[in-house]
Amino acid sequence: MKKWISTCLTLVFLAGCASSDDRYVQWETEAPASFPKLTAIGYAPLATQPAKTQAEKVLMAMQASKLAAYRELAEQVYGQKISAGASVNDWGMGSDSIKASVSGVIRGARVVKAYPVGEHYVTELELDFARVWDIYQQQNRPSKVKEVTYF
Repeated sequence: MKKWISTCLTLVFLAGCASSDDRYVQWETEAPASFPKLTAIGYAPLATQPAKTQAEKVLMAMQASKLAAYRELAEQVYGQKISAGASVNDWGMGSDSIKASVSGVIRGARVVKAYPVGEHYVTELELDFARVWDIYQQQNRPSKVKEVTYF
């Protein structure tokens, strides 16, 4: 019985000695095996832009098509939230509504092309996840334990 109590006390003592001050943890990041590339295209009509001159309409359409392309990228990355509702009155359809929204942050996308086509302005974006990985590494530094050395 004394030997068992002695062993328990020794284990408790040794466990108490193992604190975070007596070890060195080395971390390393681990990259995914492959990085996909997403593309998105945004369109904006030139004629309906609220501007007085044609040059201002082109500039506004450029910006609108870029935002539309970013929205498409966000839909691909984060998905779309769909809210729908319907009502029935006297056994007939009363009203029907569908709402769609997307929310997220897109970092690292680049404009591949921006050009007018007929009465529209078009912007093509590309999101290379290798670039996103690099940005994420600089900001968050996710890591795993590489090696632990006890002193």
